[in-house]
Amino acid sequence: MRIARLLAAAVPAAFAVSLALAQTDSTEDQAPEAAPETGPETGPVPTPASQPDRAAGLEQWGKIYQVFAHPRCTNCHVPSDHRPRWAGPSFGLAAGEWIYHGMNISGGPDRNGRSTIPCSACHAETNAELPHGPPGAPHWQLAPVEMSWFEKPSSELCVQLKDPAQTGGRSLAEIAHHIGHDPLVLWAWEPGPGREPPPFSAKETVAALLSWEAAGAPCPAAE
Repeated sequence: MRIARLLAAAVPAAFAVSLALAQTDSTEDQAPEAAPETGPETGPVPTPASQPDRAAGLEQWGKIYQVFAHPRCTNCHVPSDHRPRWAGPSFGLAAGEWIYHGMNISGGPDRNGRSTIPCSACHAETNAELPHGPPGAPHWQLAPVEMSWFEKPSSELCVQLKDPAQTGGRSLAEIAHHIGHDPLVLWAWEPGPGREPPPFSAKETVAALLSWEAAGAPCPAAE
């Protein structure tokens, strides 16, 4: 009788141990859960939804280029000949046509006429009231030569604006701030009688620049 009682007590215990071992083996056979994929030192790889929208960025760039390629900008963003241009319908010229500034004016290497005829000799801080009279704004001068973009195609100017060496050391956000606050730049939207402003307002241009940057600042293919 004593042996029978011992066997009766041992069987359930042995069954429990066998069941526990079987459960352990089953758990070990399961593949471990895969860790999230990561990029090189960048954390989780972004999902497609978080990737920059190239099409939206190019749409914003198209607006920016229309402003930067407008005569109100390009007439003073000239190359190393230091000679401002006249262009646009206000001068009776078709798109793509231009002439040099009258009176054979040159801004000289300093770009403000200091070594030739100072720009301030004719250009005051405000516009003349007569149509086609001398325009005016504070610190009237040509843009620095490294910021020349006269007649540059869209793809080339796009790349240039992302190179601080060719933007006066400015980032895209700083370029946007420059456009929205510099009195000489803002003159383009109040150019005086007889001159047409760029197609988008200064505020719209700033917004387009920031949206373009947020979309990854894509550039169009080279022409």
